[in-house]
Amino acid sequence: MKKSETFKADEATARPSRTADPNRRSFLFAAAGVAAAPMVAGTSFPASAQQGAQGAGNRGQGSVAATVTGRRKLGSLEVSSIGLGVQNMHRTYQTTIPSRPEMINIIRTAFDRGVTFFDTAEAYGPHECERILGEAIASFRDKVVITSKFGWDVDLETGERRPGLVSRPERIKAAVEGMLKRLRTDRIDLLYQHRVDPQVPIEDVAGAVKELMAQGKVLHWGLSEMGLNTLRRAHAALPVTAVQNEYSMLWRGPEEAVIPLCEELGIGFVPWSPLGVGFLTGAIDARTRFAQGDIRGIESRFSPENLPHNLALVALLKSWAERKQATPAQIALAWLMAQKPWIVPIPGTTQMAHMLENIGASAVQFTASELTELNRAVSAIQVRGARLPDAVLVFSGVEAPPRT
Repeated sequence: MKKSETFKADEATARPSRTADPNRRSFLFAAAGVAAAPMVAGTSFPASAQQGAQGAGNRGQGSVAATVTGRRKLGSLEVSSIGLGVQNMHRTYQTTIPSRPEMINIIRTAFDRGVTFFDTAEAYGPHECERILGEAIASFRDKVVITSKFGWDVDLETGERRPGLVSRPERIKAAVEGMLKRLRTDRIDLLYQHRVDPQVPIEDVAGAVKELMAQGKVLHWGLSEMGLNTLRRAHAALPVTAVQNEYSMLWRGPEEAVIPLCEELGIGFVPWSPLGVGFLTGAIDARTRFAQGDIRGIESRFSPENLPHNLALVALLKSWAERKQATPAQIALAWLMAQKPWIVPIPGTTQMAHMLENIGASAVQFTASELTELNRAVSAIQVRGARLPDAVLVFSGVEAPPRT
């Protein structure tokens, strides 16, 4: 496997840099594709879990085994308290190709350590990450929850990624047939609309998913980065199990309206990019510059003008990591999980050690007074710069057209 880490533009885990924890490899990751973006990864552990992560580059190594603790509910769907994002296992943002056997090993080891929630999409690869996940979980398929997503204009046969979105009912049904084959399964446990199609009423989308549910091909459904009214309409048409949006200490936008609406409607929340594309791991400093193709290089929150200011978040995480005998990434993930009992982050990575580190975050606990103190400190830091380039942000917060 080439020595690189990975991000999810939709769910990413990047830990590059010279200021990273000495146990982390210092690599910058380049983003593979801007529009399909969001999912994150990378976490840390308490001291005992850290020992297990060190030297965990191969399956089963490490004197102490990091294990996911606890289960959570997304609506009525029970999953492990932390999931695994499978987005860049086909190719990292540096465009290096990870070892496929090692990616399968990471997924299987995650399951061995208690992870039961695996997230992917037809756009990741495209198609290839679904194939990797399907092969990896074949022997324990009935013991895990898998997700996939439709919505980007991906050729159903070739996987060619084309501009724009497509959520016509017939396209959704055809996309799911392809997913089932690539994932080697007879059902998708949780199917998301990856982005809202501004040309298709959400009631039509819900109708197509409902038909797939009646056939047993889909068990639950969700939306990602949708407009608030679209979420209400979708839930009224067919109860929504989960929403997947970017959320982390670095981007707290969902706290304003999305998370309160999920709470009102009884919908679970799955944060992508829970580690702020690697920023919250402490692997980036004021001198860091990003390689061509790395999405962070065109995100203004990481610009030379804004980065030094935003590092106040990293300083806060490092102080709490020392206090709780954890790592900055662990504190960041534990903070997310402490916000609501129905929030389930899905960090992704191509590094075994980082996967083990991530799942160890479930062991980090805050007292009520600690959480109040940490929340206050996080809220006092105003992040400068946009979370994504305008060309990507235009796909978020979209409202589906009314049904005529």
